[in-house]
Amino acid sequence: MHTLQTNSALLASLPTDRRLTGKTALVTGSTSGIGEAIALVLAASGAAVVVSGRDTARAQQVVDTIVQAGGQAFAVAADLVGSPDSIRTFAQKATAALGGQVDIVVNNAGVYPVTATEDLPDADLEAMLNINIRAPHVLVGALAPGMVERGTGHIVNIGSWMGRIGTSSGAMYTASKAAIEQLTRNWAAEYGPRGVRVNTVAPGATLTPGNAAYSSALDAMTAGTVAGRPVRPVDIAYAVRFLVSDEAAFVHGSIIDVDGGMDSTRLKF
Repeated sequence: MHTLQTNSALLASLPTDRRLTGKTALVTGSTSGIGEAIALVLAASGAAVVVSGRDTARAQQVVDTIVQAGGQAFAVAADLVGSPDSIRTFAQKATAALGGQVDIVVNNAGVYPVTATEDLPDADLEAMLNINIRAPHVLVGALAPGMVERGTGHIVNIGSWMGRIGTSSGAMYTASKAAIEQLTRNWAAEYGPRGVRVNTVAPGATLTPGNAAYSSALDAMTAGTVAGRPVRPVDIAYAVRFLVSDEAAFVHGSIIDVDGGMDSTRLKF
Protein backbone atom coordinates (compact mmCIF):
# COMPACT_ATOMS: atom_id res chain seq x y z
CA MET A 1 0.00 0.00 0.00
CA HIS A 2 1.54 3.29 -1.06
CA THR A 3 1.92 6.15 1.39
CA LEU A 4 -0.61 8.98 1.16
CA GLN A 5 -0.08 12.51 2.36
CA THR A 6 -1.88 13.33 5.58
CA ASN A 7 -4.98 15.49 5.65
CA SER A 8 -3.18 18.26 7.51
CA ALA A 9 -0.25 18.26 5.08
CA LEU A 10 -2.53 18.52 2.07
CA LEU A 11 -4.59 21.33 3.58
CA ALA A 12 -1.44 23.23 4.54
CA SER A 13 -0.14 23.16 0.97
CA LEU A 14 -3.26 23.57 -1.17
CA PRO A 15 -2.45 24.90 -4.65
CA THR A 16 -4.52 27.89 -5.64
CA ASP A 17 -6.53 28.27 -8.83
CA ARG A 18 -9.32 30.46 -10.20
CA ARG A 19 -12.05 27.95 -11.07
CA LEU A 20 -14.43 29.39 -8.43
CA THR A 21 -13.35 33.03 -8.61
CA GLY A 22 -16.35 35.33 -8.20
CA LYS A 23 -18.42 32.64 -6.45
CA THR A 24 -19.62 32.82 -2.87
CA ALA A 25 -20.11 29.83 -0.58
CA LEU A 26 -21.71 29.02 2.75
CA VAL A 27 -20.38 25.89 4.46
CA THR A 28 -22.20 24.84 7.62
CA GLY A 29 -20.28 23.18 10.42
CA SER A 30 -16.98 24.38 8.98
CA THR A 31 -14.94 25.07 12.11
CA SER A 32 -13.18 21.68 11.95
CA GLY A 33 -13.07 18.30 10.23
CA ILE A 34 -14.84 17.81 6.90
CA GLY A 35 -16.43 21.27 6.92
CA GLU A 36 -13.13 23.02 7.55
CA ALA A 37 -11.51 21.09 4.70
CA ILE A 38 -14.36 22.07 2.36
CA ALA A 39 -14.03 25.74 3.31
CA LEU A 40 -10.26 25.70 2.75
CA VAL A 41 -10.48 23.91 -0.61
CA LEU A 42 -13.25 26.15 -1.97
CA ALA A 43 -11.36 29.25 -0.85
CA ALA A 44 -8.15 27.98 -2.48
CA SER A 45 -10.06 27.86 -5.76
CA GLY A 46 -11.18 31.47 -5.43
CA ALA A 47 -14.56 31.33 -3.70
CA ALA A 48 -15.42 33.75 -0.90
CA VAL A 49 -16.50 31.52 1.98
CA VAL A 50 -18.63 31.93 5.09
CA VAL A 51 -17.22 29.72 7.84
CA SER A 52 -19.92 28.86 10.35
CA GLY A 53 -20.38 27.02 13.61
CA ARG A 54 -21.36 27.51 17.22
CA ASP A 55 -17.81 28.38 18.30
CA THR A 56 -17.03 31.84 16.91
CA ALA A 57 -13.36 31.67 17.95
CA ARG A 58 -12.81 28.43 16.04
CA ALA A 59 -14.62 29.86 13.02
CA GLN A 60 -12.33 32.87 13.10
CA GLN A 61 -9.26 30.60 13.20
CA VAL A 62 -10.38 28.96 9.96
CA VAL A 63 -11.06 32.38 8.45
CA ASP A 64 -7.59 33.56 9.46
CA THR A 65 -6.03 30.51 7.81
CA ILE A 66 -7.87 31.25 4.57
CA VAL A 67 -7.01 34.94 4.60
CA GLN A 68 -3.33 34.26 5.36
CA ALA A 69 -3.25 32.02 2.28
CA GLY A 70 -4.62 34.85 0.15
CA GLY A 71 -8.28 33.82 0.18
CA GLN A 72 -11.46 35.54 1.27
CA ALA A 73 -13.58 34.31 4.18
CA PHE A 74 -15.95 35.50 6.89
CA ALA A 75 -17.02 34.01 10.21
CA VAL A 76 -20.76 33.89 10.92
CA ALA A 77 -21.97 32.18 14.09
CA ALA A 78 -24.71 29.58 13.73
CA ASP A 79 -26.61 27.37 16.15
CA LEU A 80 -28.59 25.08 13.88
CA VAL A 81 -30.48 23.54 16.78
CA GLY A 82 -32.43 26.80 17.02
CA SER A 83 -35.81 27.68 15.59
CA PRO A 84 -36.44 27.87 11.84
CA ASP A 85 -36.58 31.66 12.14
CA SER A 86 -33.13 31.74 13.76
CA ILE A 87 -31.78 29.63 10.89
CA ARG A 88 -33.33 32.04 8.38
CA THR A 89 -31.65 34.91 10.26
CA PHE A 90 -28.35 33.05 9.97
CA ALA A 91 -28.94 32.71 6.21
CA GLN A 92 -29.54 36.46 5.99
CA LYS A 93 -26.34 37.23 7.91
CA ALA A 94 -24.31 34.86 5.73
CA THR A 95 -25.78 36.45 2.61
CA ALA A 96 -24.88 39.93 3.86
CA ALA A 97 -21.33 38.85 4.71
CA LEU A 98 -20.91 37.54 1.16
CA GLY A 99 -22.01 40.79 -0.43
CA GLY A 100 -25.66 40.01 -1.03
CA GLN A 101 -25.76 36.57 -2.62
CA VAL A 102 -24.87 32.95 -1.90
CA ASP A 103 -23.92 30.88 -4.94
CA ILE A 104 -22.97 27.66 -3.15
CA VAL A 105 -24.51 26.06 -0.07
CA VAL A 106 -22.80 23.06 1.51
CA ASN A 107 -24.99 21.41 4.13
CA ASN A 108 -22.23 19.76 6.12
CA ALA A 109 -23.16 20.32 9.77
CA GLY A 110 -24.32 17.18 11.51
CA VAL A 111 -24.31 15.33 14.79
CA TYR A 112 -23.79 11.61 15.03
CA PRO A 113 -24.57 9.94 18.35
CA VAL A 114 -24.62 6.21 17.62
CA THR A 115 -26.44 4.19 20.24
CA ALA A 116 -29.04 1.49 20.59
CA THR A 117 -32.48 2.90 19.86
CA GLU A 118 -33.67 2.64 23.46
CA ASP A 119 -30.51 4.36 24.74
CA LEU A 120 -30.72 7.48 22.57
CA PRO A 121 -31.36 10.50 24.81
CA ASP A 122 -34.29 12.69 23.79
CA ALA A 123 -31.98 15.70 23.49
CA ASP A 124 -29.76 13.83 21.02
CA LEU A 125 -32.80 12.75 19.01
CA GLU A 126 -33.98 16.35 18.77
CA ALA A 127 -30.49 17.56 17.83
CA MET A 128 -30.21 15.04 14.99
CA LEU A 129 -33.62 15.90 13.61
CA ASN A 130 -32.93 19.62 13.87
CA ILE A 131 -29.34 19.76 12.61
CA ASN A 132 -29.17 16.85 10.20
CA ILE A 133 -32.55 17.32 8.47
CA ARG A 134 -34.44 20.47 9.45
CA ALA A 135 -31.56 22.95 9.15
CA PRO A 136 -30.65 21.93 5.56
CA HIS A 137 -34.32 22.12 4.60
CA VAL A 138 -34.74 25.60 6.07
CA LEU A 139 -31.47 26.88 4.56
CA VAL A 140 -32.36 25.61 1.10
CA GLY A 141 -35.80 27.15 1.44
CA ALA A 142 -34.18 30.45 2.36
CA LEU A 143 -31.36 30.51 -0.20
CA ALA A 144 -32.43 28.48 -3.24
CA PRO A 145 -35.01 31.07 -4.43
CA GLY A 146 -32.23 33.63 -4.87
CA MET A 147 -30.26 31.13 -6.91
CA VAL A 148 -33.32 30.44 -9.04
CA GLU A 149 -33.78 34.16 -9.63
CA ARG A 150 -30.18 34.41 -10.86
CA GLY A 151 -30.53 31.21 -12.88
CA THR A 152 -27.54 29.52 -11.28
CA GLY A 153 -26.44 28.00 -7.99
CA HIS A 154 -25.15 24.89 -6.27
CA ILE A 155 -26.30 22.90 -3.26
CA VAL A 156 -24.17 20.05 -1.94
CA ASN A 157 -25.37 17.90 0.94
CA ILE A 158 -23.02 15.76 2.97
CA GLY A 159 -24.49 12.30 3.41
CA SER A 160 -22.93 9.07 4.62
CA TRP A 161 -22.26 5.52 3.52
CA MET A 162 -24.42 4.55 6.51
CA GLY A 163 -27.54 6.02 4.88
CA ARG A 164 -28.01 2.98 2.65
CA ILE A 165 -27.24 0.00 4.88
CA GLY A 166 -28.71 -1.47 8.04
CA THR A 167 -26.53 -1.32 11.14
CA SER A 168 -27.08 -2.68 14.63
CA SER A 169 -26.95 0.78 16.22
CA GLY A 170 -27.41 4.42 15.27
CA ALA A 171 -30.81 3.99 13.62
CA MET A 172 -31.76 7.67 13.73
CA TYR A 173 -28.38 8.89 12.47
CA THR A 174 -28.49 6.55 9.48
CA ALA A 175 -32.12 7.53 8.84
CA SER A 176 -31.15 11.21 8.84
CA LYS A 177 -28.52 10.55 6.18
CA ALA A 178 -30.97 8.56 4.09
CA ALA A 179 -33.29 11.58 4.35
CA ILE A 180 -30.55 13.88 3.06
CA GLU A 181 -30.06 11.67 0.03
CA GLN A 182 -33.77 11.79 -0.75
CA LEU A 183 -33.88 15.55 -0.24
CA THR A 184 -31.06 15.76 -2.78
CA ARG A 185 -33.12 13.90 -5.38
CA ASN A 186 -36.21 16.00 -4.73
CA TRP A 187 -34.35 19.30 -4.73
CA ALA A 188 -32.58 18.35 -7.96
CA ALA A 189 -35.98 17.81 -9.57
CA GLU A 190 -37.44 20.94 -7.97
CA TYR A 191 -34.63 23.42 -8.63
CA GLY A 192 -32.48 21.82 -11.33
CA PRO A 193 -34.63 22.89 -14.29
CA ARG A 194 -34.24 26.45 -13.03
CA GLY A 195 -30.45 26.44 -12.92
CA VAL A 196 -29.59 25.08 -9.47
CA ARG A 197 -27.57 21.87 -9.32
CA VAL A 198 -28.10 19.73 -6.22
CA ASN A 199 -25.96 16.72 -5.29
CA THR A 200 -24.67 14.76 -2.31
CA VAL A 201 -21.19 13.63 -1.31
CA ALA A 202 -21.37 10.53 0.88
CA PRO A 203 -18.22 9.98 2.97
CA GLY A 204 -17.13 6.62 4.24
CA ALA A 205 -15.52 6.17 7.65
CA THR A 206 -13.62 9.46 7.95
CA LEU A 207 -10.98 10.36 10.52
CA THR A 208 -11.71 13.83 11.91
CA PRO A 209 -10.84 15.69 15.13
CA GLY A 210 -14.34 14.86 16.37
CA ASN A 211 -13.76 11.12 16.26
CA ALA A 212 -9.99 10.95 16.76
CA ALA A 213 -10.50 8.98 19.98
CA TYR A 214 -11.91 6.16 17.84
CA SER A 215 -9.10 6.07 15.27
CA SER A 216 -8.29 2.42 15.99
CA ALA A 217 -11.93 1.48 15.40
CA LEU A 218 -11.91 3.43 12.11
CA ASP A 219 -8.75 1.61 11.07
CA ALA A 220 -10.45 -1.71 11.75
CA MET A 221 -13.62 -0.67 9.88
CA THR A 222 -11.67 0.28 6.78
CA ALA A 223 -8.98 -2.40 6.77
CA GLY A 224 -11.07 -4.57 4.48
CA THR A 225 -11.97 -1.83 2.01
CA VAL A 226 -10.30 -1.23 -1.32
CA ALA A 227 -8.51 1.83 0.08
CA GLY A 228 -7.62 0.02 3.28
CA ARG A 229 -7.70 3.14 5.43
CA PRO A 230 -10.08 5.87 6.66
CA VAL A 231 -11.13 8.70 4.38
CA ARG A 232 -9.42 12.06 4.85
CA PRO A 233 -11.61 15.19 5.13
CA VAL A 234 -9.76 16.74 2.19
CA ASP A 235 -10.95 13.89 -0.03
CA ILE A 236 -14.54 14.93 0.68
CA ALA A 237 -13.64 18.55 -0.02
CA TYR A 238 -12.19 17.70 -3.43
CA ALA A 239 -15.45 16.00 -4.40
CA VAL A 240 -17.48 19.01 -3.26
CA ARG A 241 -15.28 21.33 -5.30
CA PHE A 242 -15.82 19.19 -8.40
CA LEU A 243 -19.60 19.25 -7.94
CA VAL A 244 -19.76 23.06 -7.71
CA SER A 245 -17.43 23.58 -10.66
CA ASP A 246 -18.35 23.91 -14.33
CA GLU A 247 -16.77 20.48 -14.86
CA ALA A 248 -19.86 18.93 -13.23
CA ALA A 249 -22.39 20.78 -15.38
CA PHE A 250 -24.40 17.62 -16.11
CA VAL A 251 -24.31 16.15 -12.59
CA HIS A 252 -27.79 16.51 -11.04
CA GLY A 253 -29.28 14.62 -8.11
CA SER A 254 -26.27 12.34 -7.77
CA ILE A 255 -24.80 10.66 -4.72
CA ILE A 256 -21.01 10.68 -5.00
CA ASP A 257 -19.48 8.06 -2.71
CA VAL A 258 -16.08 8.99 -1.33
CA ASP A 259 -15.63 5.97 0.91
CA GLY A 260 -12.68 3.93 -0.29
CA GLY A 261 -15.06 1.38 -1.80
CA MET A 262 -16.80 0.68 1.50
CA ASP A 263 -20.35 0.72 0.16
CA SER A 264 -19.90 -0.73 -3.32
CA THR A 265 -17.29 -3.49 -2.94
CA ARG A 266 -16.51 -6.49 -0.79
CA LEU A 267 -13.04 -7.98 -0.81
CA LYS A 268 -13.94 -11.07 1.20
CA PHE A 269 -17.01 -13.31 1.06
